Order: sequence, then C-alpha cells, then structure tokens
Amino acid sequence: MDEMSANQAPLRPLLVVTDLMGTTLRDDGAVLPAYRAAFAECAIPFTEEELAAKRGAHKLSLFTEFAARRYPADDAAKRGAAALEVFERQLRHFLATGGGTPIEGAENAVARLRQAGIKVALTSGFDRGLIADIVKHCGWGELFDAVVYPDEVPAGRPAPYLIFQAMQKTRVEPVARVAAIGDTILDLRAGANAGAGWVIGVLSGAADAETLGKTPHTHLLPSVAQLPALLRID
Repeated sequence: MDEMSANQAPLRPLLVVTDLMGTTLRDDGAVLPAYRAAFAECAIPFTEEELAAKRGAHKLSLFTEFAARRYPADDAAKRGAAALEVFERQLRHFLATGGGTPIEGAENAVARLRQAGIKVALTSGFDRGLIADIVKHCGWGELFDAVVYPDEVPAGRPAPYLIFQAMQKTRVEPVARVAAIGDTILDLRAGANAGAGWVIGVLSGAADAETLGKTPHTHLLPSVAQLPALLRID
C-alpha cells in the first residue's frame, strides 16, 4: 500500500521538518545540471535512473558511492570530494546570478506554522557551507526554529537521523507528532523510517506525482504553501 494511514495522526504536528531545495527553495533546473557536471568532470559513471533514485541524499556520500562502483576506495573518496566541489561551485554560481528564490508561499507557510505554535526545522542533503550560504542568501536567519546539517548525523536520507536531530534541536517528541515534508523519494522514505506521523510529498521539485505516489506517504501537495490548509491553520 503506497499511502500511509493519515487518520491515526493528531490534528496537528508539534514539529515540521522540511527539505530545502525543491521544497522551500526553487530549483529552477539548476540542480540536475550541477550533478551532471560533477559526474562528468570527475569521470564518475552514472545513469539518470540511478541519480533520480538518490535525489535528496547527502551529496558527498552520493558522489563517493557512485565513484566506488568503478574506483578503489581511496580514489573513490578523492573523486567524491572533487565532485562535491564541482557541484557546489555550480550551485553557488546559480545563487550569484539571481537564482535561489523561495518557493512561492513557502515563507508565509513557515511563518503561519510558527504563529500557530508549530516548530519548523530545515534540513538538506547539501553540506553545511552551502546550506549556510543559501540561508543567508534568502534572508532566512530567523525564519526557522532550527537548521540541521548533514555533518551532525551519522547518515543522511533515507536514514531518519536528520529528523531525529531536528527533534533534539527543537526539543519535540514523540515522533508521531512530527511532520516530514519534501520533494524526493528519499525525503518520504526518511519520514517513514523515522515513524513520522505525517509524511508529505510536494510536487514543486525533483519528482512528479506518479513517482512520489509509489513511495509510502500520508499526503501529496502541490507545494509547501498548501501545508497550513492541510493542517487546518487559519
């Protein structure tokens, strides 16, 4: 069964854990070319299908995993790190040339959630430096209750640790009162693996309704802008 049971969750969560790119920040077609450039420059083989299945993962781990399929461990680690540099350079150019604008309605949705007493934590598969640059670029220093970085947890998505760390930072429990929202298969799998009460896919980023619909979830929304309505926040 693809849809998780939504009627067991309370009316509202205590915490919303949201993804960054494609969920709160517009992709504008920048991320996929950045992946392709990184793989090409570092001679790391990949297929589009394999990459699509890994969108949302911790980027250094992703590049190193793909490199390890062809190269010895030491070489794979070096190529993975080099690929990450290429990837981040591409995205920083994207930011510097006018890209990186919030998903329409995202900032208002986060503000409304917090006004209703729901905490909101931002997570990403990007490394700490790039996340910090994006938060600064968007003026989001005070928008979220917490920002969780991949270097704070033992493994990225689909492991649940980013969600658990968000709970620790915001001092929220139990996980049944947490909503996880994102635009990738791994976002949804992480939410399900954590046992989140709400596992919400959005169609504003990497995956379409058919793709996300095959992954366990409680709801699919056009974007995070519809989250307050889903949670019955006036």
